[in-house]
Amino acid sequence: MASNQARNIALGTAFFGVLAFIFGVVAENKKPAHGTPVTTIGYVLCKFPNDPTVALGSLSVVALVLSTALGLLSVFYPYKGKSVPRSALFHGMTLRVFFLIATLVSVFAEAMMMWATITEGLHQTNNKHKDLNYACPTAKTGLFGGAAFLALDASLFWLVCQMLTLNARADYLDDDDPKGTYGEVLTTNYEASRSANP
Repeated sequence: MASNQARNIALGTAFFGVLAFIFGVVAENKKPAHGTPVTTIGYVLCKFPNDPTVALGSLSVVALVLSTALGLLSVFYPYKGKSVPRSALFHGMTLRVFFLIATLVSVFAEAMMMWATITEGLHQTNNKHKDLNYACPTAKTGLFGGAAFLALDASLFWLVCQMLTLNARADYLDDDDPKGTYGEVLTTNYEASRSANP
């Protein structure tokens, strides 16, 4: 039962992380380089082509939030209904480091994707400018793509955190390993090889 729970949470974390990555990359590819300035009396009106950049950026933001939420759930979820104190989970340095990295990368990816999406949306809605030399720019090139790769990295770090959490839980709860201890495995293999080769 716990392995099914762990697998489902891991699949959800990976799925939404990959989805955030795909939406971000497609948004980067669909983003126009700039709008077309149309000069009228007293102001410049920027015409932008119809593109799904803002919608794709918003979907990427939502997918990344879901991936991060599932990543956090994977660390603190009471598998098999047994909760483990945080001091026992974060006893080892490895989980603490990966948890910190996963959190920071998630925050940076979210901030970068929101920045690119909001900037692109503002460029498209505030399209009247009094400066007659205004060039009608769009969001900086590379922001959506960079945020997409950070989102993918964040989901991978959350998966590593889940594996480390499951190890820490097993150590704390002294769960039995169905494969046996290392000594038993070596003894069994040795006995089997001796009887096969007399």
